[in-house]
This record gives sequence, C-alpha cells and structure tokens, in this order.
Amino acid sequence: MNDIFAPQAPPRYEWDEDDLLINIGTPPEGEKYSGAYITDTYKVNMGPQHPSTHGVLRLELTMDGEAVLHVKPHIGYLHRCFEKHAENLPYAEVIPFCDRMDYIAAMSQDLGYAVAVERLMGIKLNDRVEHIRVITAELQRIASHLVALGTYGLDMGAFTPFLWAFRDREMILDLLEWLTGARMLYNYVWVGGLARDLPEGWTAKCEQFLRYFEPKIKDFNDLLSYNHIFINRTAKVAILPKDMAISYGVTGPNLRGSGVDWDLRRDDPYSIYDRFDWKVIVGTGQFGPVGSCWDRYMVRVYEMAESIKICQQALKNLPEGDVRETIPKKVRPPKGDAYVRTETPRGELGYYIISDGSEIPLRCKARSPCFTAISALNAIVQASEKPMLIADIVAAVGSVDIVLGEIDR
Repeated sequence: MNDIFAPQAPPRYEWDEDDLLINIGTPPEGEKYSGAYITDTYKVNMGPQHPSTHGVLRLELTMDGEAVLHVKPHIGYLHRCFEKHAENLPYAEVIPFCDRMDYIAAMSQDLGYAVAVERLMGIKLNDRVEHIRVITAELQRIASHLVALGTYGLDMGAFTPFLWAFRDREMILDLLEWLTGARMLYNYVWVGGLARDLPEGWTAKCEQFLRYFEPKIKDFNDLLSYNHIFINRTAKVAILPKDMAISYGVTGPNLRGSGVDWDLRRDDPYSIYDRFDWKVIVGTGQFGPVGSCWDRYMVRVYEMAESIKICQQALKNLPEGDVRETIPKKVRPPKGDAYVRTETPRGELGYYIISDGSEIPLRCKARSPCFTAISALNAIVQASEKPMLIADIVAAVGSVDIVLGEIDR
C-alpha cells in the first residue's frame, strides 16, 4: 500500500499564451516517488469580491488538490477612469479624482499630482505649506498602515488587532476632518498651496495624538506581530526575493520588505523630507527568509514609528506664512512635460503630465505601485519551495496591501 504521507513528485506542466494548463508530463524514467502521480487540475475563482477594503478583485486559481499551481489576477471591476477624467478637466479640478484612486491614502495621491503640476509651472512654495504637507502626508501614512495591519490581522483570524487599529485610525480621521471637512476624500493639497490653513488648536491636538499613539505600536506588536500563530502563518509564506521584487518594479513597503533599502523620501527627495531625521525600514527575515509576508507586515509597523518622528519634528519647527499665497488664479502650465514620483503608503506613485499650454492636461498618466505588486503575485506562487495553499494566497494578497481604485485607474 502506498504511503500517502511520503513526498510527492512535483507535477510537470506548461502554460500556453492564454495561461491555460497543458501537457501534464510524467516523471523521468528512473525517478522514484511514493503515491500516485497527479494528472488532474481544476480552477477555483476567489472572487470577484471586496476583501478587507482592498477593492473588487478576482483571482483565478489553478489547483492541484489543495495546492495552488498558478494565480491569475483579474482586475477592471472598479473602472475608476482617472486618466481619462484628467484629460477632460482643468488642472485644479483633477485633484478630487486623485483622491478616489487610493481612497485609503487620498492625501498622498493629491500631493504627488500637485508637485507634478508645480514642477511644470515652476512654482516655489513657502516653508509653512511644505511643513503642513509633510505632516498631513505622514498622518495619512499612519492611517493607511493601520488599515493594512488591522485588516491583515483579520485575514489571519485575529479580530482584536482590527478593532485596535481602527480605533487609533479614527483619531487621525478626526484630525483630518477638522482640517479639511472630509474623512477620506480631502481635496486639500492644491496646486501652489493648500485649501486652508490649520485651525486654531489643531497642532496641539495633533501632538497629543502622536504622544498617545507612539506606545500603542508596542501594544500592537505584543498582541499580533510576535504572536507565534501569526508568525507561523506569515514568516515563511509568499517569499518575494530581492531580485524578483526589483524585476517586477515592486516599490514601497513591499520592496523594502524584500530587504531593498530604498525610499524616495530619502533617495530622491521631494518637498522638505531631507530636513528631517528618520530612517528607512527594511525587512530582516527575523523568522524566515527575507521577503516574507511577515517582513512586509513589519515594515509597515515600524514605518508608523518613523512617521511619528517626522510629524513631531515638522510640528516643532512649523513656520508662519500664508498657505494660499502662491496658488495661481488660473492653472495653465507652459508647453512641456513633467514626471514626479512620490512615496505613498503603498509605494512609488508617479504622475506623468504633458501640457500643451492650455488649462486642461493633454495627457495625464499615473503609475500605480499596487499594479506592480499584484502583477508579481503569480511569480511569488511559482517560486515557492513548498506548494502554497488557498489560505497562503489570502496571506499573500493581504501582505502586499493593494487598493483596486489605484489599479483600475
């Protein structure tokens, strides 16, 4: 009788140009193994669904028993159409559509677009505008990472971290609502400045939140990050090696989780990030190979601590000034083009804008960090030393922290 627990020979298969499984081979002559050689595969659809605020996504899985052989992401269910909208509206009216790409980090989307148009127009901002932009962008990074970490804990079966993360995120949303009048879609960072100045008492409340939140990171780690069940579910799963991450153009926490020491705020600085003292967080492979789900998760945890440092320094040195003094009456860049990339919570967001001298962009192209992250998903599965199960696919998708609004732009 065959030993069903003995190691199985890996199935041999090829993929045609339509990603269909063909030509199931047989073991080479003389190869020994126990158990039956697997010849049948089947497909399972995960979705289309809306997993943990990421957006509507469908994964087509080719299965061999419980093992996942191939993953094909299907996108296009959201139809955000940002780029086409941008080519039919005046420059200033594009900003609300930036909000709606990555709606979990809308402030960061606005910032990148505003910097791109300002570069086209040669606008120089005063220090108060730059400081407030950095503060709001880093608060947004913390809020975005709290969504990523809380929902990831939920994906892995831990409910309490989700409640803790959203409790603290709510305080940031209160601050941003006080400042902008909105809780998610802000339209606050304008070309040449800001929609309005900080209200009286806002900085004191922000400093109070930062003091409150700093020790909460340790609490979060004690509850989830170093929980042995969570580590076993994530530390050796969905390994994204450094060379593969670079090859696929993966950026942000996903790239740094693979051990690549790269952050645009330091390495290609914009705004005034080069004035602050902070460090880039990279994955270390503490409980397994570098580039695992756990590494990507932990990069986001410790990035929140660095964002606190940046905010505290910016608030301490906040200068006086008029946040609207350089906002042009009409945004009409001269003929030319500009490409600007900024470090959003999910990676490098790039805006390429072509101006023909009119009030409407001739072309506006956005480079999505989430698109490259989801594109690497099947390569991660194929490179896995051990077969990945459906539960591992859930862990992998949650760890790359995608938002479909940015992918379906």
